[in-house]
Amino acid sequence: MTPRERADQSLASSFERYLQDKGKGRGGDGGNYRRNAARELERFAEWAAGDRGDDDWTGIVSGNVDQEPTFEDLDERVFREYARHLTGDRGLKQNTVQTYYRYISAWCGWCVNEGYLEAHYAQRASAMAPLPEDDGRKPGDQQAWTSEQRHVLTRHVDERARDAVEAYTTLPEDTDPLDKQRARYAALKATRDRALVFVLAYTAVRVGELLRDPNDPRRRGVRWEDLSLDDGSMDVYRKKQQWDAASLPDPVISPLRSYRQLMDPPTERWPVFPTFDQRTLAELVREELAERGERPEAITKRRTEYARDLLLALDVDIRPPSITTDGARSILQRLSEAAEIDIDHPKHDYLAPHGGRRGMGEVLVRAFGYTVAARYLDNSEEMVRERYSHIEAGELGDVATEALSEIDG
Repeated sequence: MTPRERADQSLASSFERYLQDKGKGRGGDGGNYRRNAARELERFAEWAAGDRGDDDWTGIVSGNVDQEPTFEDLDERVFREYARHLTGDRGLKQNTVQTYYRYISAWCGWCVNEGYLEAHYAQRASAMAPLPEDDGRKPGDQQAWTSEQRHVLTRHVDERARDAVEAYTTLPEDTDPLDKQRARYAALKATRDRALVFVLAYTAVRVGELLRDPNDPRRRGVRWEDLSLDDGSMDVYRKKQQWDAASLPDPVISPLRSYRQLMDPPTERWPVFPTFDQRTLAELVREELAERGERPEAITKRRTEYARDLLLALDVDIRPPSITTDGARSILQRLSEAAEIDIDHPKHDYLAPHGGRRGMGEVLVRAFGYTVAARYLDNSEEMVRERYSHIEAGELGDVATEALSEIDG
């Protein structure tokens, strides 16, 4: 289909294809992003047709023609009017307006790539001018996992890990070796995900201190030699450019211990959270075995004896790299989707890694005050007070309310 033919199509004709593309990696038809995007696209189409908005709004088709809008009717002025509609007609909060407009803007960008539109009209300055100012990352605005979100996510990964381990450990003795390996791999992946979630949820360690940064060789991801499960501590390379001990609270110990027992790393220098990316591991195994003197035919034969290259790497001690911070975000996107967690945030439709740290900061400040929280978060007390000032403001508001009640009463 040519761009000219696509320009004549109705807006709604593109929605399903767009949502299918956005659904990949997010649970397909399910998923918070897909559901929310579908809702906003439908509202946009209704508004464009004149079925939503002020009583005198007749839609975007010129001449008040009673016909369904097409891509040919779209330009930056249309998106400017929709921004005005979101800002003034629906009584939405500032961040919500920004979020809803992003859904439409993302679809507009996709339409450019697919040939429906010639330009990304929604991102032009004149189109976005009516939107409220983005107040940025002010204290209290960054995502912080709530107690309920933390509970739902940790319960989900715990159940998945328990089921996977049970499925592996209860296999009959006559199970085909490759089937047994597949079950072990599934259990390893589930227990790795559980351990990662629990560490992010309860330690308040920065994700950049925990995992590999491709741009910084010093940040190679924590290894088993960096952990002391008996002492409840973990050595990490801190943001202040030095190694320091971080606490491993009780909820984290059992998931890590169970995961380590199942993995049985050949050396303490193995990463705690290795990549499970098949392409990366296949290339690594082939290169390492070749360097050890094995011929290509022998390498191919050996790889066919394993369901996954990770299991071969464990058996012959080919140490894989740690997952990256981007890898952790992908994992949390997948897990947030699978756990069907309710998330209402302008920047993230999943539980982002930094939200675990922020969530623990909220808990610590409320329970023990800024001084203790600062020590646990590896921050100055001044910075913690600034970043969590919304807590103090709320508490002072409660004090003021109580005072007013006593005086007025």
